[in-house]
Amino acid sequence: LLRRRALVSRGLQSYKHIMELENEKPLDPVAEFILDMLAATGSAAPVDVARALGGARKRPNEKPDAWRRFMNPVKQQMVHLARAGLVEIVRKGEVVDPEDFRGVIRMRLKA
Repeated sequence: LLRRRALVSRGLQSYKHIMELENEKPLDPVAEFILDMLAATGSAAPVDVARALGGARKRPNEKPDAWRRFMNPVKQQMVHLARAGLVEIVRKGEVVDPEDFRGVIRMRLKA
């Protein structure tokens, strides 16, 4: 896990490639999207990730608020990634426990 974070933080390889090298289960596509977005933006709120994911997977003739269907998967994967030590969940500038948080939060890659 530490090797993976070090390689990715240096921008040497993608998470998917590192997972294959280490013979681990591949990441969920939503988790991959979260990590890619955080690598590009630094931090993001779950709603921002869900909107971006909804835009990327938009189907023709879909309602403008169709991104809402991605909110639960984004939150679930955010907690999974926080437990795995890949991201931090932040509230009011403080890192919070992924098992017990509420309110307005953001996530960022773990330093």
